[in-house]
Amino acid sequence: MASSLCRQAAKSCARRSSVLKSLRAAPAAVQHRQISDDSPSFALNIFRGDINTSEVFPYPQVLTEEQNEETRMLVDPTTKFFEEVNDAAHNDEVAEVPADIMKGLAELGAFGLQVPNEHGGLGLTNTQYARLTEIVGAHDLGVGIQIGAHQSIGFKGILLVGTEEQKAKYLPKLASGEWVAAFCLTEPSSGSDANSIRTRAVPSEDGSHYILNGSKIWISNGSIAEVMTVFAQTPVRDEKTGQMVDKVSAFIVQRSFGGVTSGAPEKKMGIKASNTSEVYYDNVKIPKENLLGEYGKGFKVAMHILNNGRFGMGAALTGSMKKMIAQATQFATDRTQFKAKIHTFGAIQEKLARMSAACYATESIAYMLSSNMDRGVTEFQVEAAIGKVFASESAWMVADEAIQIHGGMGFMKETGLERIVRDLRIFRIFEGTNEILRLLIALTGCQFAGASLKKQAKAMGKLDIGAIADFTSKQLLWSTPSGSAISEAVHPELKFAASQAEQCIPAFGAAITSFLQEHGKSAVDQQFALKHYADCAIDIYGMVASLARCTRALEAGIPSASHEKVMAEFIATENAARVMQTLKSMKSIAQTDNYQRMSLLASQMVENGGYIAEHPLGF
Repeated sequence: MASSLCRQAAKSCARRSSVLKSLRAAPAAVQHRQISDDSPSFALNIFRGDINTSEVFPYPQVLTEEQNEETRMLVDPTTKFFEEVNDAAHNDEVAEVPADIMKGLAELGAFGLQVPNEHGGLGLTNTQYARLTEIVGAHDLGVGIQIGAHQSIGFKGILLVGTEEQKAKYLPKLASGEWVAAFCLTEPSSGSDANSIRTRAVPSEDGSHYILNGSKIWISNGSIAEVMTVFAQTPVRDEKTGQMVDKVSAFIVQRSFGGVTSGAPEKKMGIKASNTSEVYYDNVKIPKENLLGEYGKGFKVAMHILNNGRFGMGAALTGSMKKMIAQATQFATDRTQFKAKIHTFGAIQEKLARMSAACYATESIAYMLSSNMDRGVTEFQVEAAIGKVFASESAWMVADEAIQIHGGMGFMKETGLERIVRDLRIFRIFEGTNEILRLLIALTGCQFAGASLKKQAKAMGKLDIGAIADFTSKQLLWSTPSGSAISEAVHPELKFAASQAEQCIPAFGAAITSFLQEHGKSAVDQQFALKHYADCAIDIYGMVASLARCTRALEAGIPSASHEKVMAEFIATENAARVMQTLKSMKSIAQTDNYQRMSLLASQMVENGGYIAEHPLGF
């Protein structure tokens, strides 16, 4: 019996060992970084059905008493500035951030929050930065984008991979606000597919500089930036073939180099106060010392910047959600209909509860991510993508429900909700569309799981008894409720909620294994399924982050602990039910048939230019 099971396991792994090869053809966003096989990333390990709690329990706390005090000293003046000086409605109306507001932000140190002290900045950690970003998100997302695009991605590359000379030259003026920065990646033919960019930088004959030509679109701060992180194709000799090929490189470009011009500010649906424009490069001479990172490794630089910047989005949108929830709650408390306050109606209570739970999970993820980054975790790209997707979609839901609670009043300009809705819509698009990020989540996780299966297949090929025992025991584990890793880590009052998560993870790991076995090399093309697997990963991570945070609250005995317990239980039971239902439906023939139907419908619509069905009246 045992030998038969071992032979079956070895045969199964051998069939799946080709999966990793197919995943190498995945979108470049998934490939930019080699993931270690023993990564402690909680989000990655659930794709194997494993529960690694080292990065989620206990909920990370990284700020020292001194840093806590420093942050508090910054919170009050920042809040006061946005409540008493900045006027979000006016900024939206005039479609710019006025000069006096820019000056006030500079005086607060808002342009160099994470720039080291020696280069003129405040030297804040990621967690401190997140806390201040939350305040900005609560008051004015347009201003938030302008200062966020400046430091979260605009000059972030200089902080992350810049030379000491580059840091000394650029960071002081960027931190003071004298210079504004921009991140220049997107082109008309290159959105999420960054490898398709056409802007080119060619080395000069004497090797002293690069000559840049091309254009970029939808660049935040494009009209006002003096310093730009620009990505361009560069000629590189292939080490294997000796042929010249194009590979992306990153450069620090100054407007003062000459040849840099900008189009008129774009007219946008939302975040109108932020500056967005096209930028053109005409024979711009870039000094060779302004190469950012390694030559031909610009895509890696771009992904490094984006992954490091995404955590701030969750914090900012947490601020937005708290603001809208407070406004909706107050309205529900005051509004009377049918001789009763509307907050007593079940339909309104459900809305308020779901809004608050979504905010709690978003906040839990955002600060778990920033804290892990602060304590040196390096493999967080999946968690960062999860945080961005979840935050942007939760905030959109909260905004929609806030308007609904207000009824007709919510549709009126005076409540300010319509501006927030317009501002929020972009967050599901930029810094990686949620569709692409779902692929990144699913494919990176599948790549991680596939590598493990390949390793086990090799070990079984050598009759490694230990590996066979590990594999077969895991197969048995996947068919039954998992171990007690989460139950042991949570507060005793959260045991039941923890069991919900523990049921999901082995089932999810088994589904991924089955998926890789079934599709092999074509796994990367199964985007209908990959989207749903990403949703499962997002739900699982959200519930575990919430349980970890609530555990800390209960153990510390904070005033809101009992309220947080109810939210964490609600999140866990809702998310677990959704995950299990999703995994069940994906096994059904009806669901598979619907994938095919959707593909067919879309193809027919493309062929016919849109909606096809004949009008009911026939004319």
